[in-house]
Amino acid sequence: MKKPAFIEKWSTNLKSRAQKLKSDIPAIFLALKDKETPLAAKIFAAATVAYALSPVDLIPDFIPVLGYLDDVLLLPALAALTIKFIPKEKLEKCRAEAEDLWKDGRPKRWYYALPVVLIWVLVIWCIVKIFI
Repeated sequence: MKKPAFIEKWSTNLKSRAQKLKSDIPAIFLALKDKETPLAAKIFAAATVAYALSPVDLIPDFIPVLGYLDDVLLLPALAALTIKFIPKEKLEKCRAEAEDLWKDGRPKRWYYALPVVLIWVLVIWCIVKIFI
């Protein structure tokens, strides 16, 4: 059974947007670290990267349909809003640099993940300490 044309088009569009988001999140992270990035862009970039890396969603994924809706709508919206605040030439530079991050199949600067991991270890430790 063949899919209707509008579903086929919507599916293709969603896949291409997901691929673009996959490359834009590292670029947004690199723009966040850049000293020339405007403050408003840094604030939005910090929120976007934190939400992208956070294991806690606004709506938990186990809730049918709504659980994945925030991942499909909120993260791309945050990324698009952030990109509007980053100057075009800075964004293109960060996108080019982001492509090189995963050149060998793993990130060159894996240690950037350490602060996120440490924050979550601290949160889990605090939760355990409170309840035990």
